Amino acid sequence: MNKAFTREPDASEEDDPQLPALPAGGKNYITPSGYARLRAELMDLIDKERPKVVDVVHWAASNGDRSENGDYLYGKKRLREIDRRIRFLTKRLEIAEVVDPSVHHGSDQIYFGAKVSYVDEQGLERTVTILGIDEADSAQGQVSWISPIARTLLKAREGDVLRLITPAGAEEIEVLQVSYPTPA
Repeated sequence: MNKAFTREPDASEEDDPQLPALPAGGKNYITPSGYARLRAELMDLIDKERPKVVDVVHWAASNGDRSENGDYLYGKKRLREIDRRIRFLTKRLEIAEVVDPSVHHGSDQIYFGAKVSYVDEQGLERTVTILGIDEADSAQGQVSWISPIARTLLKAREGDVLRLITPAGAEEIEVLQVSYPTPA
C-alpha cells in the first residue's frame, strides 16, 4: 500500500491531551472557587453544550449524504472536542485537593492561596496570587503553585529576602506584604 494515502491524525485530533505536569507524587491543589468554576464548566458541557450539538448532528445525519454535509462534519468534530474537554475536567476534578486559603487569614507566612507583594532588584514591585495549575491566569497576576516564583515564595514571611532563579540568572527579591481572603 502506498504511504501517500495513509491518514495520520493531527495534533488537534489526539484522543487525550496531556495534562499539565504535576510534580512527582504531588497533589493537584485548587481553591474552592477554582473547583467550583471547573465543576460548573463540566456541568455546562454535559447538560447544555453536548445535547445541543448531538441534536444538530442527529438532524444533519437525517439529511442524507454525510460525506459532504458541513453541519454533520463540524458537529462530529465539535462533539469530539467537547468529549475531550469533559474527560480532561473529570480527571482533574477527581485528583483535585481543595484547599481553603482563608484559614491562613492574618498570617504573614506564604502558603497556597496567598496574595504576595514583592520587590525585585530593579525596584519593580509586583503582586502575585499563588493558585492551582488549573486556575492560575498570569494576565491577572495569578501564578501556579509549581511555578518558580511561587516555589521561591512558599514558606517565606513578610520582610524575607529570597533568591529567585530566572532564565536571566539569579536575583534577589524582598517580600513586602502577604494577605489571604477573609474567612466566609
